[in-house]
Amino acid sequence: MTTVVQITPEIAPGTGVGAVAHHLEQEWLRAGVDVRRFTLAECGGGWLPAPGGGVGGRLALLARVVWFSTVGTARARAHLRAHPEQLSVCHNDALAGDVYVNHGIVQVAMASRGHARLRLLRNPLHVFTTARDRYRYTRSGAHRVVVNLVRAEERLLRDTYPRLRPPTVVIGNGVDVDRFRPPTRAERSDARKALGVKETDRVVLFIGNEFDRKGLPPLTDALAATDPSTHLVVVGGTPELLASARHRAERVGVAHRVHLVGAHPDPRPWLHAADVLASPSAYESYGLVVLEALACGVPVVATPTGCVPDVVVDGVNGAVVDATDGPLAEALAAALERVLALPVEAARAAARATAEEHSWALVARRYLDLLTSLGHGPATGTSSDDATPAGATTAGASTEGRRPADARPGGGA
Repeated sequence: MTTVVQITPEIAPGTGVGAVAHHLEQEWLRAGVDVRRFTLAECGGGWLPAPGGGVGGRLALLARVVWFSTVGTARARAHLRAHPEQLSVCHNDALAGDVYVNHGIVQVAMASRGHARLRLLRNPLHVFTTARDRYRYTRSGAHRVVVNLVRAEERLLRDTYPRLRPPTVVIGNGVDVDRFRPPTRAERSDARKALGVKETDRVVLFIGNEFDRKGLPPLTDALAATDPSTHLVVVGGTPELLASARHRAERVGVAHRVHLVGAHPDPRPWLHAADVLASPSAYESYGLVVLEALACGVPVVATPTGCVPDVVVDGVNGAVVDATDGPLAEALAAALERVLALPVEAARAAARATAEEHSWALVARRYLDLLTSLGHGPATGTSSDDATPAGATTAGASTEGRRPADARPGGGA
């Protein structure tokens, strides 16, 4: 029986990297794979506090990242040496594992918001992760192959690390099309009542914890230019971010139409209430929430980041916003009005149909095919040159005009 161990700080349903690992785990178990975990708990970091708001929350996040990157790396490598029969996938922090999944590039995320060097230097966590990942990609030999979630991210990785050592492939994320589904009439009605909005109101949904990078400020400004029946629901954020968002909404005169509900592990109640998801992010390595919205039959208005160019079709299941010709807020307002004017049932059906092409079962199979193509070999940081998976792009080759054998157009998910 094939045994796969996932190396990542946490594995849990919801959103984010931990949810990706959770869905892969569930699909592999259904396929009869022996799945193991190597998380903070397994590397002795279970005592570390969970991240939250304020300075304490940021310090807790820093501690967890540093612990899993250092102690976690050492103990994960020891685990893999003791279990050479196990195939391994690393999602975050640790420098160990056959496959490393690139869930985002810190330098690119900072550059997308401007003043990249200043943003890096004023945050010790960013300085640490930048140094760690430079070592990961160019010197460590920690991984035998890197998975990128979309082809654009693969190109960005090569631009950021011209001396990238391991070969790369593209496998997109998936979505749980059973858990994320269009709401019944009663579910939609109940969700909107809980928000305090009328059936005739139009609900724009924003989901994210990094308000600036994900574009909440221009989205709030855009709300002022939409029909007065349009409401904005914001899911996510720390107390400090929520206070800032509230202040901006008051300043532009839309505070009575902005609903700041805070962070929640399950976005479905708000997706059930929404008429459109807005994701005007400056940078996404993938953007799983876009697929989750589409699976719930919610059209998407988004900037062309992450998976958006591959799954959002302008005028069919949403709109792709390009603000190069003017302010982003103006472009967002116009796109929201266009999408909200689409035939409702047709747009919702198109959204759902897109999501159904991106199931986790298919994504999990692609990962398993990649792992088995590698075979058993060193995955502990000693060498990454012993195997190159079929269809992978090697570090010195151009990615243009090539598509990995295990990936499909649109990132493969």
